[in-house]
Amino acid sequence: MLEMKCSSIQVFLPLIIFIFSLSHLFIGNQIGVLAQNTTIPFNVGVVLDFNKMVGRIGLSCISMALYDFYETHSFYKTSLVLHTRDSKNSVVHASSMALDLLKNIEVQAIIGPETSSQANFMIDLGDEAQVPIISFSATSPSLSSTQTPYFVRASLSDSSQVKAIASIVQSFGWKEAVLIYESTDYGNGIVPYLVDVFTAIETRVPYKSVLSPSASDDRILAELYKLMTMQTRVFVVHMTYSIAARLFLKEKTIGMMDEGYAWIITDGLSNQLNSMNLSVVHSIQGVLGVEPYVPMSDKLKNFKIRWRYKFHKENPVMESASLNIFGLWAYDTVW
Repeated sequence: MLEMKCSSIQVFLPLIIFIFSLSHLFIGNQIGVLAQNTTIPFNVGVVLDFNKMVGRIGLSCISMALYDFYETHSFYKTSLVLHTRDSKNSVVHASSMALDLLKNIEVQAIIGPETSSQANFMIDLGDEAQVPIISFSATSPSLSSTQTPYFVRASLSDSSQVKAIASIVQSFGWKEAVLIYESTDYGNGIVPYLVDVFTAIETRVPYKSVLSPSASDDRILAELYKLMTMQTRVFVVHMTYSIAARLFLKEKTIGMMDEGYAWIITDGLSNQLNSMNLSVVHSIQGVLGVEPYVPMSDKLKNFKIRWRYKFHKENPVMESASLNIFGLWAYDTVW
């Protein structure tokens, strides 16, 4: 795996009235205490998928941030009280959980949801209730604080990486590239930005391959065989892990990972490389990827050690899980 870490992508998060900076990260010990003499609760909802890697990592980092914050701010007279809800990987259920939090708990903010499709519905609820919806993992450029002022993106937009991807294509002199993406808000959101940046470097996009996240293996194979009949041998993949893993396993089987083909993955996949199944990792050897650049520091090293101990103690079945950028953004969101 050849991975390109593009320093031009900043990891600071200037968002409306909030500024979440990675410089705030990794302070204190793992076991902290809530503010002493706290009398005023500040209720915050958390809506994530409890059975997905991003959701589980996010929950662990959110918990650590809460402890770390009050360990260094014991004088606070307010206490952040988290109310967690499982979205169950469903747009409808995520919105239902948000309604429950808004009406029955009367939360003053909601962290989440996990996906751009879920956020697309939930942010309307936040606008109506005038309660901020703060997501560290909904990255589609179609989600905008301009149109929905109570939506706060505590992450980078997917559009922030397109120039880095174009630089890879331009450096190799490739004049054509096929886009492969999933038919969701997440998948569709980056497409116009990629087309525009490729146009600027005179690289054509002769074909766009769109797959449903629930596509069968036969459907994936049929699409790959179709791509093999085309002259273009450069592919840019923008998908969530569940569909991308099956795609690359099939590509490997039919020889599309052999010499003569070039594959680029966006940061949504690059950020999860260390947590991928080994069979998937073996199938994508030689793929190029981009991801945000996070400078290493002693505080970050210490945080990773504490996080690894906490996460694997609480989630022993997720042995392959590794801290990623979504976890850091989740930590910043709470801080």
